[in-house]
Amino acid sequence: MKIVVLAGGTSTERTVSITSGTGICKALRQKGHQAILVDIFCGIENVDRENPFPSEYDVDAASEYMSAFNDRIEQMKKERRSFFGPNVLKLCEAADIVFLGLHGANGEDGKVQATFDLMGIKYTGTGYLSSALAMDKGITKQMFLMNNVPTPRGVSMVKEEMTTDLKALGMEFPVVVKTCCGGSSVGVYIVNDQAEYEQALKDAYSYENEVVVEEYIKGREFSVAVVDGKAYPIIEIAPLQGFYDYKNKYQAGSTIETCPAEISPELTEKMQHYAEAGAKALFMEGYCRLDFMMKENGDMYCLEANTLPGMTPTSLIPQEAKVLGIDYPTLCEKLIEVSMKKYPAQDFTL
Repeated sequence: MKIVVLAGGTSTERTVSITSGTGICKALRQKGHQAILVDIFCGIENVDRENPFPSEYDVDAASEYMSAFNDRIEQMKKERRSFFGPNVLKLCEAADIVFLGLHGANGEDGKVQATFDLMGIKYTGTGYLSSALAMDKGITKQMFLMNNVPTPRGVSMVKEEMTTDLKALGMEFPVVVKTCCGGSSVGVYIVNDQAEYEQALKDAYSYENEVVVEEYIKGREFSVAVVDGKAYPIIEIAPLQGFYDYKNKYQAGSTIETCPAEISPELTEKMQHYAEAGAKALFMEGYCRLDFMMKENGDMYCLEANTLPGMTPTSLIPQEAKVLGIDYPTLCEKLIEVSMKKYPAQDFTL
């Protein structure tokens, strides 16, 4: 297949996305596909019109080209009107499918997906509506509650209606303050007193205009991939320090990850059920990953859903797939396969 692996972009997770995209592109080429790595925002200036998907291709060189723009992104955003970089849409239209290796805003929020739907471009992952729902943590919480998926009690606040009085929100310390539409735990703060709470609000609002304040669940952290409606083995994430924030997610050796998680068969079944129910509540198609906290007494809470979770070879979903005997390149192919199901029936072989 001719595949564009789309990565990079303008979000706070740009560098993570480049790492994911590089791994995906290498894996797909290992499987014999004509995959190329493209930065959705920076694009490619010089494209071989006769052969845009060459059989010989240097993925690392493409990754380095993308990374060279990192320090200029903010300036480029000010100078540009269009989000899509040079030749990006033309390459995507020429591909059999686009593998979305994007993370965060303008990647996971449904905007790119809606554009591609209108242009007839096939892509991996869920559609624009479920992407938008899952990106907003306040809406996600409401959808979970409506569908009997346990989730921490909380409220969302826009900056104009912000209150520093936790009691007015019916809550008490400790609480979690997080941006409404952030990702990779950027803009997430666990606060224990009034001073920390006010600082966390200030910091969170520096990212966007809406935040979520929710009760803090003390316990163990887990994550569950849902692929084609079925839960994968549960992975437990045990940070050596603090919680599973941006640093612990992407700095090697910061966490101990155990898959399958060492919990009872009953709790395993329960969490996998809630993962599948959470994905269904948000109308997920293809694949996603849901994050959980579990108290010592076994009470569990679904925190959020990730529509385009990290896909480096050592990311959580590849670790879960490995337990099922699915290696990383095969997983990348499988995610394409399940993503194609959202399109009208047609002859399709990888």
